[in-house]
Amino acid sequence: MIRFGVRCVVICLLVIIASDQSCDARGCRTVKPRCRRQFVACQSSAQASMMTTIVGLQSPQAAPAPVVADQPVTIESQPDGLVVKIQGKAFTVFHQGGALRKPYFWPVVAADGALLTRPIDPNEKDHPHHKGIWLSVDEVNDIKFWVERGKIATREITSTSGNPAKIQLRNEWLKDETTPVLIEQTTISIYPDRLITYDTTLSTPKNQLVRFDDTKEGLLGIRIAQSMREKEGGSVINSEGQKTTQVCWGQPAKWVDYSGPVNGKTYGVTLMDHPGNFRPSRYHVRDYGLFSVSPFGEGAYQNDKEKAKPVILDDATPSLRIRYGLYIHDGSAADNKLAATYDEFLQATK
Repeated sequence: MIRFGVRCVVICLLVIIASDQSCDARGCRTVKPRCRRQFVACQSSAQASMMTTIVGLQSPQAAPAPVVADQPVTIESQPDGLVVKIQGKAFTVFHQGGALRKPYFWPVVAADGALLTRPIDPNEKDHPHHKGIWLSVDEVNDIKFWVERGKIATREITSTSGNPAKIQLRNEWLKDETTPVLIEQTTISIYPDRLITYDTTLSTPKNQLVRFDDTKEGLLGIRIAQSMREKEGGSVINSEGQKTTQVCWGQPAKWVDYSGPVNGKTYGVTLMDHPGNFRPSRYHVRDYGLFSVSPFGEGAYQNDKEKAKPVILDDATPSLRIRYGLYIHDGSAADNKLAATYDEFLQATK
């Protein structure tokens, strides 16, 4: 069992060194002075190895992941989560199970250790359901999973290291503690260049109907670091050359990139839609740091209820396959070959 003090030091090192944040990250809670004292005491010895392990809080019931030292991307099943490393350096942790309302990745860091996702604070008032990287959507049989009024429970999970490393999930979207309204099968692939792909099939439980009503709240999302937000100097551009959150919001595009500074250096996140999805997705990209992509908001994203196109799963159409990419990168969109990365995403998700 990891003692609270050790957990607090690791999280504080990750957050303070990587993103110049105070002890507001998950794990510090109400003992910030103690956390800071421990941080100062161990800083010199911990900096060199701080990113070899990222400590989370939840305990997944995951099958042990084989760890192969020479694999470019490894996944280690630890008591507090699935720790993902690239070339031996921590990238992110996958959390699920227990009291969590949905699975998610947090924290997510750049190659140099910069923290690119907003800290998770139990006292957060601004959209507290925005946690790292996650997949959910509101209005599934009138249940709002995006805002965590419904629970997404992981029933099966396996992981393998490699190029790519993979996490395979079977999730049940629940209307109560035991009854699913939707079955999710997702394969998450993680590549050495920090491309993450989601290949998701959403299916109806046997002899049931699933209705996705029109909403802007979904589907694959990330809450970026506060300093990267457009309102703090960040920038947004899509594959069509459109710029700013105001212009790119609600528009279909091959990809949208959101870049901004962390400790004076620029980093970015690119979300990618797949042309094989059942219809083009639209992007929920905000100046306050929310960034997501979804096919379920035709009316909401165009501010026109008449254009809403609810989606029904039934015996005639029992499932939908949806594929997305999420690319973590150094530099701005202009500094990266995003068209080539998009082609990599297409090849990876045939």
